[in-house]
Amino acid sequence: MSTLLLSHDDCLRHETPSGHPERVARLEVLNERLSSKDYVSLLREDAPLAERRHLEYCHPSSYIDRIEALVPNAGYASIDGDTHLSPGSWNASLRAVGACTRAVDMVVAGAATNAFCAVRPPGHHAETSRAMGFCVFGTVAIGARHAMVEHELESVAIVDFDVHHGNGTSDLVWDHERIVFASTHEWGIFPGSGAPDEQGRYGQIINMPLRHASGSEEFREAFAVILDRLDAARPELILVSAGFDAHYRDPLASLRLEADDFAWATESLCDIADAHADGRLVASLEGGYDLEGLTESASAHITVLMNRSQA
Repeated sequence: MSTLLLSHDDCLRHETPSGHPERVARLEVLNERLSSKDYVSLLREDAPLAERRHLEYCHPSSYIDRIEALVPNAGYASIDGDTHLSPGSWNASLRAVGACTRAVDMVVAGAATNAFCAVRPPGHHAETSRAMGFCVFGTVAIGARHAMVEHELESVAIVDFDVHHGNGTSDLVWDHERIVFASTHEWGIFPGSGAPDEQGRYGQIINMPLRHASGSEEFREAFAVILDRLDAARPELILVSAGFDAHYRDPLASLRLEADDFAWATESLCDIADAHADGRLVASLEGGYDLEGLTESASAHITVLMNRSQA
């Protein structure tokens, strides 16, 4: 089988003010890398627009209406100092969620072994009724709920290795006993959450914060704890908030990971997926703000997915 790649040009139309780290160029450079002959075997699809019912898995109707109403006809609308909307942001946000739900559909149906969603804006900081940290809707949490509601999966896991804690995902799955959420992240930076004692209503949330300037050894030790917990949970599907801003080149944090660390983490997650989920894994792009570090790390991640799908 193949690795599915979902993206859409609408995700290039979510524009941010000059100098903003979450910029169009992030997806442009990744698209350029993935257009090379090394990635010719990817199964490529345009991401569909998410349906409103998908958004409502995690967000109240009043919040969805408020975001849609904020989208400007020209220029920018600022939700907060970090999070901005442009005229193309609504469709971009719907494509990001639609990519994740479509990827879940394809992987659960066996039409692809695994999938990567090359989309923006990211989603893991979006809380139930609050956009923040560049994020509008909780893309991966919505994908998890979609898997359980539409496909009746009994156990789903979300793993987040973005350098920033996925406070939004944590909020959205806090009360869902059968969704395990596990995160490695740098402690003491935005958004200030992700302490080990934040465990969810059912103890299903695992936070493994890392100290300032931690590198490969510390990351892999923390990730090994997560892998043990995932193995015990026996998820039927793994979703990954694939942020690559823990790379040593990234300007927004201080962790010292390299592309090989993301490849190792991906291999390890694929092992868990093979053991319990018939290999089913869906990843969606989150952070990563140095263009070189992002491209190297994301391509290493996707290469592992491709190799595992063809094994």
